[in-house]
Amino acid sequence: MQEVTVNFNPYLKPWLAPQPNNVAGKGAIEQPGKTENFIWQTRKAEPTQYENDFGDALEQVFEAGATELNDVVAGLNQVGFRSPEGAPWTAERLAAEFRALAE
Repeated sequence: MQEVTVNFNPYLKPWLAPQPNNVAGKGAIEQPGKTENFIWQTRKAEPTQYENDFGDALEQVFEAGATELNDVVAGLNQVGFRSPEGAPWTAERLAAEFRALAE
């Protein structure tokens, strides 16, 4: 049998806010420190090349000192990383991209 390795969780369910449980010991899904967490356990799919490149560009911008949305927009445009449509970034377009990637 061939072993298959995946770098994402294909069984990931949509996130729901936790509901409190007043029964002692109930509501916990794991004991802290006793469960192995994989870096890809919350991914719906492996990152695309665009997502990896976007992350690299954001690292550059943050390392250069950007802390506000407009600074990030200016930094992305300065390093030449364009929106998926190939256009320069605007604050509105970058906020929309963050929302889309967070889903």
